[in-house]
Amino acid sequence: MSIEATMLKRCESKCELCAAEAPLTAYAVPPHSHVTVDQGIMVCDKCLGEIDEPKDINHWRCLGDSMWSQVVPVQVTAWRQLTRLNSESWAQDSLDMMYMEEETQNWAMQGMSDDDKPLDVNGVELKKGDDVTVIKDLPIKGTNQVIKQGTVIRGISVGDDPKLVSGKTNGGQSMYVIAEFCRKK
Repeated sequence: MSIEATMLKRCESKCELCAAEAPLTAYAVPPHSHVTVDQGIMVCDKCLGEIDEPKDINHWRCLGDSMWSQVVPVQVTAWRQLTRLNSESWAQDSLDMMYMEEETQNWAMQGMSDDDKPLDVNGVELKKGDDVTVIKDLPIKGTNQVIKQGTVIRGISVGDDPKLVSGKTNGGQSMYVIAEFCRKK
């Protein structure tokens, strides 16, 4: 039996991410470049077209089901998509519930580019709810004001731009800050 036939049997001819009964394509989960049963998944055209850059955010709500798959490359792909969408509360909730073995987690993180996640000055990934400290005085665009070094921003949020984080200071002022000018507390 061919690799693709084995994978089609495994997924019962449904997309392994959204369960669509549409034409399927074998997809090698990065960093792998060759499709094998242990390194690939079967996906529909919709998922394939958005797998590197999700656009239809509501489409990816399907990950709430597929993240529980026993198929490791499906878990890896679901985790990556949820991480890219973690500014959505439902995606962050799913990530908070998701469990993966350490080896699977390492594979999932290995395939993420630094452009996909906010990193602090030390290269530590920042996640929703973290507290950060501003590491240098930062001018606020369009004003004469400055965010002082040492300012603590509590319970940050991560938006569509992974270079920015937002949150409130102790004084209750909301702000956006470039992640690389922060240090995780």
